[in-house]
Amino acid sequence: MTTGFRSFVIFAEMRTGSNLLEATLNRVKKVTCFGEAFNPYMMGWPDKEELQGVSRAEREADPMPLLARLFDKPGHLPGFRYFHDHDPRVFDAIMDNRACAKIVLTRNPLDSYVSTRLAQETNQWKLNETESAIPAAITYDGAEFQQLLAEVEAFQLRVMHRLQSTGQAAFWLGYEDLRDSEVMTGLLHWLGRSDIEQVDPARDQVPQNPRELADKVTNFGAMQADLARLDPFALRRIPNFEPRRGPAVPSFQVCAAGAGLLHMPIPGGPVEMLQGWMRALGAVSGNFNQNSLRQWKRAHPGHRSFAVLRHPLLRAWDAFLHLLTAARPDLRKLMREVHRVPLPEDEALADLAEDRTAALFADFLAFLRRQLNGQTTLPTHPVWATQSEIVAGFARFAQPDLLVRESRLAEDLGFLCRQVGIEEMREDRLAAEEHPDFLSDPALIAAARSAYLRDYVSFGFADRP
Repeated sequence: MTTGFRSFVIFAEMRTGSNLLEATLNRVKKVTCFGEAFNPYMMGWPDKEELQGVSRAEREADPMPLLARLFDKPGHLPGFRYFHDHDPRVFDAIMDNRACAKIVLTRNPLDSYVSTRLAQETNQWKLNETESAIPAAITYDGAEFQQLLAEVEAFQLRVMHRLQSTGQAAFWLGYEDLRDSEVMTGLLHWLGRSDIEQVDPARDQVPQNPRELADKVTNFGAMQADLARLDPFALRRIPNFEPRRGPAVPSFQVCAAGAGLLHMPIPGGPVEMLQGWMRALGAVSGNFNQNSLRQWKRAHPGHRSFAVLRHPLLRAWDAFLHLLTAARPDLRKLMREVHRVPLPEDEALADLAEDRTAALFADFLAFLRRQLNGQTTLPTHPVWATQSEIVAGFARFAQPDLLVRESRLAEDLGFLCRQVGIEEMREDRLAAEEHPDFLSDPALIAAARSAYLRDYVSFGFADRP
């Protein structure tokens, strides 16, 4: 064998033809596929409790010795099949092993779903030419199919991303390729077995249900109607070109009142007011790193964390005020000269008329739309980043227990205080902020929605604050 590959894994799913592919590979000398080696319900194949000298109990305790034993076959090409619901503890080791060839086998997910349900109904998982298929039909369950589809798609995207990010290539196979001798030969050549002139597909298995779907699904019409509502091309997807954010743990603050409150501030919201409210409840501390904050969380069982969401239009207004009053002068200069926000010179900013301010804010909203869509060279400032991405960044450390709406501060924070045993929640420290009347202009409302559509959809904001 003249290859850089010393092992392989077949990424597949139930009823994609992986049994046939395994049978084809196992007919080749010095190639062995050890079934579904990390299936939680069996050891490689049904009714087996041991594989390569490793018991099922030993695998459950630690799967790595089995992985090492499967791949420890010098002069041989070993592998196994791996599905989305197999032991996740070995996934990273597989993907990081460049000597492990990745084979990705796919099939029309609806065909796989129907075939799986038929096999479950009949308990007939393989069929050879001397056997007869057990006649059966299934009832399509839309919720079940869509859940399976989401899980499989997420897994395939995860595999593809890891391949791309590590600079690896996979051999991609479709269900229809498995009986094509030329494709099977190409696969073995890719694996390094160029000594083989031709690989014929295994012939000890035949298709079990070569009938039209209408004959295999009792509620075929209902299935068609349900599938028509799917969006396979993600036509309704909201494009997201915003860079991923980290959790920003140093900005978090904790209050010692009750069992403890943890505020995960979203820049551009009522952050200072919330800090004052927490200080009125008890001692406040901050400047954590991830390790020290975990220690605080361990020392305060029953604590609760929260973040406050602000309506996107009001948050954009806060970002605009930050640009006028707190941003560096060179950023305002860049806005004037490059980003089509014609701000007056700094000395004239304090005397802007209301109509001029409204027009500049409209220009700023147009800039925000371009910026959040990756159409500018500027980094995304936390003050104007989407709240969706900021909260997603929090989740890379810990998700907040409660997302509070600024419009419901008293009600939501009152609920939170009761959760941690704070009797007086100091509602008097939660005054609503004032905003100019021109923010009700329909044009500004539409511009804000265009810039922050992801937040409107994610958090259910109405058009008007």
